[in-house]
Amino acid sequence: MSQTRSTFARGEFSSLVSSFRQTGFVVHEPLPGVVQICRPDNDAGERLRLLISVGVHGDETAPIEMMALLLEELARNPQALALDLMVAVGNIDAIAQSKRFIDVDLNRLFTPPAPTGRTQFQGSREALRADQLMDVTARFFEGRPHKWHLDLHTAIRASFYPAFAIVPGSPNDLFLRWLGSAGIQAAVLNPDATVTFSAYTCRYLGAISCTAELGRIGELGKNDLTQFSQTQHALDALLRAGVAPDLLQSTLKPRLFRVAQELIKRSEAFHLTFDGHTQNFTEFAPHTLIARDGDFSYRVGDQPEYVLFPNPSVRVGLRAGLMAVSIPG
Repeated sequence: MSQTRSTFARGEFSSLVSSFRQTGFVVHEPLPGVVQICRPDNDAGERLRLLISVGVHGDETAPIEMMALLLEELARNPQALALDLMVAVGNIDAIAQSKRFIDVDLNRLFTPPAPTGRTQFQGSREALRADQLMDVTARFFEGRPHKWHLDLHTAIRASFYPAFAIVPGSPNDLFLRWLGSAGIQAAVLNPDATVTFSAYTCRYLGAISCTAELGRIGELGKNDLTQFSQTQHALDALLRAGVAPDLLQSTLKPRLFRVAQELIKRSEAFHLTFDGHTQNFTEFAPHTLIARDGDFSYRVGDQPEYVLFPNPSVRVGLRAGLMAVSIPG
């Protein structure tokens, strides 16, 4: 693994940012693991502000390596950066320990603290990190009409669609076309409020956002980045050209799904009726019993549903899976 990728995984950007500063960009590192690279001119209102987050789960390392490589290459020709960029390496402590998280899943904490929002896990290291990331992101996006957030992950389990995205809020056609160009095969629309990073930036900051799952988890430094070549190419083009007008003509939109129900673990009695290793997008017939939690049960509705992220071992109160239905594209 290159030195750049190694330091990037630790949230250190010193080897990259000097070239951008020397070329006239305004570079700011408001937090460990967060860097903002913006042009100093006054026409920023029309320029896209892009947040790319990686490593929100510490064991999902391929996007970390991919972004390190993209920024390393871009730093050789910094003037090519066509937008205002913020890169956030999410859970630095967990990455350093090769763990998914230290105290609690960081991607279940992106909501304002009590009394209006989060009431659990306030004393955890991840809660502090979530608060820091929400604050710096709000300031980065403040007053900007054009803002995208790509939260890049890799999945724990196999999937019938190896590259897919969860898209909060109302779907944006141009954004879906960009996802298709980036090799995203399925997009799951989730209009309801959730507590993930991308849902936070959509709901509270008005960003067009997604949580993108790119293949499977792997050990830092040993990921085969060739499997992400289409996504890497699309990201590179986005950084260097912004949202290209010809994207409107693209026919590469992902297959569309919509979240039908969340499987919330209400108690330690929660259990799935199927194998916990079941692939993402496994189809279940209408009215199938899919989970029990004491006297409460979850069943498929009147049309087939597809399971995502089944994980009965999460803490009580957290989501143990999603069920989605297919919708017309």
